[in-house]
Amino acid sequence: MGRNTRKRRSSLANKAIAASAALALGGGGLIWANFYASAHETNSNSWKNNTKAAAATVATISCPDIGQKLTRVPRGARSSVYKELATLDKQITEAYARLASTRQAQTKDANFVQNAILGPLKQKRTAVIGRIKIDFKRVGAAAPNTLDALAACTGSGANQTTAGGQNNNGQQQNNGGQQQNGGQQQNNGGQQQNGGQQQNNGQNNGQQQGNGGQAGNGPVAADFVDITKVQPNVQGKAQTQAGGSAGTFTSSCGVNANKKFNTDNVIVAPGVTNGAHHLHDYVGNQSNDAFANNDTFAAAQTSCSNQGDKSSYYWPVVRIQNGTQDFDQNNDGGGKEGNVGQIQQAKQASIKFVGNAKSKVVAMPKFLRIITGDAKTLTNGLGNANAHWSCTGFENKVQLTEQYPICPQGSSVVRSFAFQSCWDGQNIDSANHRTHVAFADAQGNCANGFKAIPQLTMRLVYNVPAPTIENGQIKNAYAVDGFPEQLHKASTDHDDFINVFDENVMNQMVNCINTGKKCR
Repeated sequence: MGRNTRKRRSSLANKAIAASAALALGGGGLIWANFYASAHETNSNSWKNNTKAAAATVATISCPDIGQKLTRVPRGARSSVYKELATLDKQITEAYARLASTRQAQTKDANFVQNAILGPLKQKRTAVIGRIKIDFKRVGAAAPNTLDALAACTGSGANQTTAGGQNNNGQQQNNGGQQQNGGQQQNNGGQQQNGGQQQNNGQNNGQQQGNGGQAGNGPVAADFVDITKVQPNVQGKAQTQAGGSAGTFTSSCGVNANKKFNTDNVIVAPGVTNGAHHLHDYVGNQSNDAFANNDTFAAAQTSCSNQGDKSSYYWPVVRIQNGTQDFDQNNDGGGKEGNVGQIQQAKQASIKFVGNAKSKVVAMPKFLRIITGDAKTLTNGLGNANAHWSCTGFENKVQLTEQYPICPQGSSVVRSFAFQSCWDGQNIDSANHRTHVAFADAQGNCANGFKAIPQLTMRLVYNVPAPTIENGQIKNAYAVDGFPEQLHKASTDHDDFINVFDENVMNQMVNCINTGKKCR
């Protein structure tokens, strides 16, 4: 990997510099302790001002997530359908880039966004939906006609989100009323500068441009909170009952010292290069890319110390927007798509499988795929959000979903994940990559005939310098990579897992967990 050259802003970053991304989300969060059970200008020309105001409110593009609506896709059509879904993501990325690069035109024409961006986007999405329906018919299945209503996209304002909306497929982490009250968040909203108050595009000093991130698409000041000023929001986890499983199994797979990166996602977009539109860290299996299959995984090398664990663990990288660019500054998924800054390697990456408070666990099937969290919460709402942000020394007190923590001196940033721990007993994946697994409830129950499996938990620790907020601007911000139109929100954090444990090692894991042992 070519390390950290001096920042050269990509073409998208230059175009996106004026994008207003000041989205003030609440400061709540899902909790670590319940982890194992389960976001004015004045002028005499009023028409001109109104037009400018209208344009300034369109900070990003929001499109229905068609992939999440496809809970059933015929097996023979999946490959072609997944490629069409990846085309939809590419179309949104291109439309967002056009939105970010045409701010001046938007101020002159109140209908520009609709006529020049959203209208053509709807036409393109309609064509893709038509091809998806043909894919269904080609294998003798009924076409999903409900998709037609999902073609249109909207322009979302700087203070708009569908957060708190529908709970897709019942997959959300069990909040149990544990989200922090929005009133407890640090009040940064009043510090945000209007998107029109952008800095000069020629300034290339690593500071936020228009408070919209180094590439113009976030994060912003309101995306951060001083963790010492957040009220405790962590409650106790469910106690293991008689018949439960209290053991653990730890796998040590490193921190991606091998520098294995790509912007693919073989679960969501198999066979599609840059299917994720953001960069992933990989540990474990060393052959994961868009074109890998089960045979590839089984034959691969692993970074795990236990060679019986060839599983693939991957997550979006964290970057510091400090004016330094990394090796992918001119690449798809990197700087070309608004993912800018210096990539941070976790100093710790802990992988632990834990049990169920109510029952014994059964072995995971080999090649089981699980995605936890949602990379598109700005569009989909928080129903599938499963981000946990905290600081060392605060993890048993505060967990955040919708903001990044500013940690005190001597404390490190922590990302943690608790994966779905109930399995339908049949499928290693599902059409929308969610319905074959589910979270247990707060007491540990798996509903609808699902079986308890070892729950993957992960904890990533980073030494990142604490960001500072000055005059409503965030400096040295850090953020996870993501789809550019999702504005690098903390709630979009997610994690991916493909089980490639040897059968004997998986059986050892199950035995350790069910007998209350701590194994490695």
